[in-house]
Amino acid sequence: MKYIQLILAVLLLLCLAPMPYGYYQLVRFISMVIFGVMAYRYWNQEKKGLAVTFGALALLFQPIFKVALGRTIWNIVDVVVAICLLVLVLLNKEKKE
Repeated sequence: MKYIQLILAVLLLLCLAPMPYGYYQLVRFISMVIFGVMAYRYWNQEKKGLAVTFGALALLFQPIFKVALGRTIWNIVDVVVAICLLVLVLLNKEKKE
């Protein structure tokens, strides 16, 4: 799962570059699926806080009922979420070692 989180972090950071609109929709759909899976896995691991957080992110990124935040706010959200994913990967790596 850590590689998927790293790939998603890179995809979110690429949203800072001028891309075709289809790319942003694809990233939203991919993000929704991955955050939904992460929410489910954390819920099963009894980590309710992370489960709710990733469930909320899945709802925020879902492409059906778009949340209009504006380009600047979405860029901030993308960067913050990407950093959080990277930190989560690093924390999980340290716990396993």
